This record gives sequence, C-alpha cells and structure tokens, in this order.
Amino acid sequence: MTPVNVGEQDSPPVHEMAGQPVELLSTRAVYIPRLATMLVADLHLGKAAAYRRLGQPVPQGTTSETLSRLSQALASRPVKRLVVLGDFLHSAHVHLAHQTLDVIGAWRQKYSDLEITLIRGNHDDKAGDPPAPWNIKVVDEPYAIDGFQCRHEYVADHQTNEKTFTFAGHLHPVVTLKGRARERVRLICFVVGPDYCLVPAFGAFTGGHEYAQSRHETLYAIAQERVFAVPFQGRSHGRQGSP
Repeated sequence: MTPVNVGEQDSPPVHEMAGQPVELLSTRAVYIPRLATMLVADLHLGKAAAYRRLGQPVPQGTTSETLSRLSQALASRPVKRLVVLGDFLHSAHVHLAHQTLDVIGAWRQKYSDLEITLIRGNHDDKAGDPPAPWNIKVVDEPYAIDGFQCRHEYVADHQTNEKTFTFAGHLHPVVTLKGRARERVRLICFVVGPDYCLVPAFGAFTGGHEYAQSRHETLYAIAQERVFAVPFQGRSHGRQGSP
C-alpha cells in the first residue's frame, strides 16, 4: 500500500491499493473510483428494533440514520456497485420488525438500479439473508472484485502467496487520542496495513472496539468531515476480540 496524497483538510486520503487509487471517506465508506464501487461494513440494520423486542430501552431511528448516511455516501461519488463487508442485518428478530423492514425496503426501492452484494458475516449467518424483493446478491467470503479480495473478517492465514489486497470489516475499530491536558477523544477509524484495509462499522448503533495498532499499520481517524492519519501511539501488536 502506497499513500498517494493525504489531501487537504476536507479531502479524503487517497491510497494506491493493488495498483488502484482508493479513497477513505468520512462517511466510513471506501470508494474505488476505477470500479465505481463503494464498500461499507457492519451496518447492523434493525439492531435497535431487535433489542426492543427483548425489552431493552434503546434509541429510536438508528436504522433511518444509518440509511441516510449511506445515501449521503452514495451521492458523494458515482457508484454502480455497493459491497457490504458483512453484518447487514443484526439478527433474526429484524424479520419480525415490520416497520424496520418497511424502512429498509423503501430505501432499497429508491436505489433499485444499484447493484448490491452482501458478503455474509457472523451476524448474517444468524439473521438470515435479506428478503428476496430487496434484490441483494448474497455470497460467502472471500469475494473477489478486480484485483481485490473482500471478506467480513480479515485473517492473515487466508491470504494467498500473491498477497491479494483485502478489505474487511467485523472489528469496529476505534482509536483514543490523548491531549496534553489529559483530555481524551475516541474516534472511529480505518486501519491500513501492507496488504489490507479494515473498514469501520458503518451503522449508527454499533459501538466500537479500541484497536491494538502495530507498527506496520496506519490508523486513519474520522472527525466530522475529516479523515486523517494518527501518529503511532505505541500500542502492542494484535487485534481486539470479535464484536
């Protein structure tokens, strides 16, 4: 992975990955211009509705918020194909939440010309595939697209000898920045390694897990409409547990 240009204050970092420019967007999406393809991970649609069915008080409107940001991301670039890196729906309870299903179905109808591919993640295995009328292609990992490999969960042992560049989700990475006055701020981030990019959770109600950065990785934090590289903070090597 070769950085090409980290951009001005409001411009997304652009990298060369597998010989192609790739943008890391403040909407938590990845965009591959030559392929007119956008990648997102871990939407967990219907999570709040599933929790409410279990009697837990949680925020309203998180599915609509997630889909609104997805619309914003799609409007920012010319996109022909959307690839979801796993965990599109949160659980099987979503299929019983008719209002939530109606919201997602209406969004899909608005983008009926958009090709959407879902790579099954651990939550998709439990939730089941999206309803057939949504016209979402569902595949198992790994899923190849023109020089890239897409997965839900990145595992180094899955790499080929050619080291195909991999995009993955699953970990919901965040980083905590510390100030001189002992202030702290926790930010969602991308993780970029030599032959992989870990994409942050896209959903509005997903939470995050502090990422243990290694020296060969760069974290790109998201703050409002900015995406910026975080200096290495001396974390030990390794990745956090599974969401």
